[in-house]
Amino acid sequence: MPAKLIGLIAHTGKPGSASLVKTLADEFAKKSVSLEIETRTAGLIGLDSSRTTYDLGGSCDILLVMGGDGTILSVLHDLGERIKPILGLNLGSLGFLTCLSSVDYLKAVECIVEGSYTLSHRTLLDVTVLRAGKILAQRRGLNDAVISRGELSRLIKLQARIDGAVLTEYNADGLIISTPTGSTAYSLSAGGPILTPDSGVFVITPICPHVLTNRSVIVSDRSEIEISPCLGQGVVFLTVDGQELVTIEPGDTLRLRKSSQNLPLATLPGTAFSEVLCQKLKWSGSAV
Repeated sequence: MPAKLIGLIAHTGKPGSASLVKTLADEFAKKSVSLEIETRTAGLIGLDSSRTTYDLGGSCDILLVMGGDGTILSVLHDLGERIKPILGLNLGSLGFLTCLSSVDYLKAVECIVEGSYTLSHRTLLDVTVLRAGKILAQRRGLNDAVISRGELSRLIKLQARIDGAVLTEYNADGLIISTPTGSTAYSLSAGGPILTPDSGVFVITPICPHVLTNRSVIVSDRSEIEISPCLGQGVVFLTVDGQELVTIEPGDTLRLRKSSQNLPLATLPGTAFSEVLCQKLKWSGSAV
């Protein structure tokens, strides 16, 4: 279904952002399509706008986001509950969430105007931090929740439970709880498996575990995961999608579960996830 109102958001620090924003605004104007531009993005081309990303989430049918995966993650967090379909235009080199490269901007305009894109509904992860039984912090992530040791070079000890049953005690540099979307991010770098977007699972991956038999564990996304620092463990840190840092103290509990919302991520029709993997990871099938 063609979008009636389109929101445009760009990573303003990327080279070529300004010229591409101007070009896209002109292309949508030629097609008599209404466009709202986020404040900083509008500033790139000398326009005044008071529209925040959160505002665009409330008014627009689809958001065209220019940048990389990090830009899309930042936009998602700024949207809060006002999640709208996102079509990503890649201004960098590697991007699993972006649909097209910047040179294909005309195809992006065509897809949006004609409504010819398809939506991949991506699982989101709700993370709640409890301290003395009360909610200390709540976060929502598309990629992952990472518990890490901070600046000190030491192992941290974390107890993991699945639906109330003890899984194991991790003695590692940290722990990654990833969605299928995030399985190609930090979790993959730490040795975790690649999950298809519709796999219906989460993956728990330790970072440099002291016990070599501690490997990634795949868990149903219908399960509730609990992570707690072990007794005697010092302060550790939580980040969700690499955003705001939350300090976790001994006695705190992290509860992670599938969110009731998802992210409708726009993709080109007929594009299989396996094709994306081959392209992004440069899998040629050859021995070299």
